[in-house]
Amino acid sequence: MDSTMGLIADALLKRALESLDRIALRRRRAPKDPAHLATGMAGEDAAFFYLRRKAYTVVARRWSSGDVPGDLDLVAWHGPMLCFIEVKTRTAHDMTPAETAVDSHKRAILRRLARRYVRQLPQAEAPSVRFDVISVYLVPSAKPEFAHFEAAFGWDEYERHG
Repeated sequence: MDSTMGLIADALLKRALESLDRIALRRRRAPKDPAHLATGMAGEDAAFFYLRRKAYTVVARRWSSGDVPGDLDLVAWHGPMLCFIEVKTRTAHDMTPAETAVDSHKRAILRRLARRYVRQLPQAEAPSVRFDVISVYLVPSAKPEFAHFEAAFGWDEYERHG
């Protein structure tokens, strides 16, 4: 599929999802999630489309193993690299950037989940893996802003990344 067709398909998919959300609101069957969870889900949706525009192939959203607490926001292939992507969403630019919320405890959870995900892949050899963080700013009356930190951390807490 050429890039123009891909952009058109993304735009149509995004409009369809927005239309379904509006219909749900009108029927009063909108999700009853707390505001912070709804903001997080909106940020993950925005990050999904952002990654598609950057030629990532998203293969899982909100993946959980069932026996390990937590979930992986997005799992995507970028060429031969398997990327585990943590999305942090804010509705304002605070003094502290959104990505700082991915502390050592959160990184440990993401590593544990990523190991589970890689083990369940059908291939004999584990792929190259990268941990990314995307900060999404959904400021009212403004276009979404993204800060994408590729290879934000590694398998080991002391492993240095750029």
